[in-house]
Amino acid sequence: MCEDVQAALSARLDGEPPGRDDAVLDQHVAGCVACATWLAGARELTVPAVQPPDLTDRIMAAVRADPLVAAETARRRAAAEAYARRQVLRIAVALAALVQLALAVPTLVGLFLSTELGPHAGREMASFDVAVAVGFLAAAYRPDRARAFVPVALVLAALLATTSGIDLARGVTTIGHEFGHLVAVVQAGLLWALGRGSRVPVPRPRVAGTR
Repeated sequence: MCEDVQAALSARLDGEPPGRDDAVLDQHVAGCVACATWLAGARELTVPAVQPPDLTDRIMAAVRADPLVAAETARRRAAAEAYARRQVLRIAVALAALVQLALAVPTLVGLFLSTELGPHAGREMASFDVAVAVGFLAAAYRPDRARAFVPVALVLAALLATTSGIDLARGVTTIGHEFGHLVAVVQAGLLWALGRGSRVPVPRPRVAGTR
């Protein structure tokens, strides 16, 4: 009898049809200590657990407010930004060097195929341009060594800009002819920026969860 009553009471607690009249069940529980005790224990088990408060926002706010965490976050952000700038400069220096090579190599090959004596100075200039372009490519590949190329690049850019300006003013050359020299000036500025950014080691931005 008690087992059937307890099964019906369990169904009623679960929101299911008990299969017996509620009044009959309540009357039995009122007169049966065992079933009354069982019902009290079953009710305690079915009481929903109290949901703890969500402290995620508070914990994260406290973590962000920690001076050490804030400093580390700022350091990583600065490292990521510096690394990105450095990569952009490396690409720009490499592209400028490739442009200089594209301008110098055809000239050098064409002058070597010439049988005239006049192009000798042109061959020397084209050879110099190729050498400088290769140096810029090396600096783009190893930016930590870019500072060593900066003095040469700046002096070369200054002299080329000065002589090109004088020749343009005198009308002995054209802007199209001096385009290669403009590339050298741009290269010098990019190389200076790359060398300046290489003074302080720039760590790669860390991936979360790694050291």
